[in-house]
Amino acid sequence: MNFELTEEQRMFQEAVRGFAERHLRAGALERAHRAEHPHDVGRLMADQGLMGITLPEADGGVGGTLLDAVIAIQEVARVCPRSADVIQAGNFGPIRVFAEYGTAAQKEKYLRPLLAGEQVICLGMTEPEAGSAVTDLQTTATADGTGYRINGTKVFNTHGPYADIYLVYVRYGPGVGGIGSVLVDRDAPGFRIGKTSRFLSGEEWAQLYFENVYVPAENVLLGPGGFKKQISGFNVERLGNCARSLAYGQLAFETARQWAMDRRQFGRPLCEFQGLQWQFAELKMRLESAQLLLYRAALSGGESGIPTQMDTAMAKHSCNQVGFDACNFAMQVMGGMGYSDESLIEYMFRKTRGWMIAGGSLEILKQRIAEGVFGRSFDQRPPRAS
Repeated sequence: MNFELTEEQRMFQEAVRGFAERHLRAGALERAHRAEHPHDVGRLMADQGLMGITLPEADGGVGGTLLDAVIAIQEVARVCPRSADVIQAGNFGPIRVFAEYGTAAQKEKYLRPLLAGEQVICLGMTEPEAGSAVTDLQTTATADGTGYRINGTKVFNTHGPYADIYLVYVRYGPGVGGIGSVLVDRDAPGFRIGKTSRFLSGEEWAQLYFENVYVPAENVLLGPGGFKKQISGFNVERLGNCARSLAYGQLAFETARQWAMDRRQFGRPLCEFQGLQWQFAELKMRLESAQLLLYRAALSGGESGIPTQMDTAMAKHSCNQVGFDACNFAMQVMGGMGYSDESLIEYMFRKTRGWMIAGGSLEILKQRIAEGVFGRSFDQRPPRAS
């Protein structure tokens, strides 16, 4: 069993790191505190071949592996944390589901500008009454001629206020089998973007309203019965969440390590205090362990490109928790400077905290892991009245 990257993967890793150092190091702190999407970074990454890494070349992608995309996200995140969001959006999440199931015409219209970094896609999944219980969604798609009328509301969306295209989970009929998805253009009549709100991370979101929005047949991505297909792609998105969380933790760890060697208190470097030494040692072991779980999850996709639910859940839980803990620890080690927006630590602290909720909360992940342990699912809903 080989735990090392191949020579080709190491060369790719070094190339991405070099690109990030040359083009993204400068302005990393400023970028982190800007609310707007860095379109300039998207175009730069597209020119570098870092958008659509896992997508087929025929669709405008690179034809690489999940591990290639994970490597790229981590290398960018260690240099410019904010730019890692751009490479995530260009490889995982709704763009991946769209590329997997979109028609040739849909890809020609939407995918190419997305991969060029010219446009951004938003996933409309979460609703006011359907968060972790996504199968409880109420946004309806009612047949109207050859198309559908969409009515409903979505919340807590990444890129919501400024996206160009929205991949929206809808209900065609009752039950899980009635769920699918459609593509809605930003300027579609009846589609409205509500007041902008902010997360703790500084990222903006807005409530999305669909009021009798007409979606033609050519904008249907997945019809009834498409839920399992689109949710399987969610495991891929979680890898991007994992990669960023872990990379943030690794960057925070290295920043705090250097600080502990340089900063002197009571006439000696901080690193000479055993209370800190053991905490650094503990974090180092956990960061290395999480990295192996992340790589294993990326490799578990095999030829299908879809990682297993169990491997993904274990990787996300480990990466989310240690990423946040490392940022939290770095903030404590660095004191006022770590707590200040003069460093990236407080930004990464806020971002990693959100990823413990987004894309599958830690509690939901434990539930998925437990189902893998026992080889059965456990319905969280109360028993139905007989």
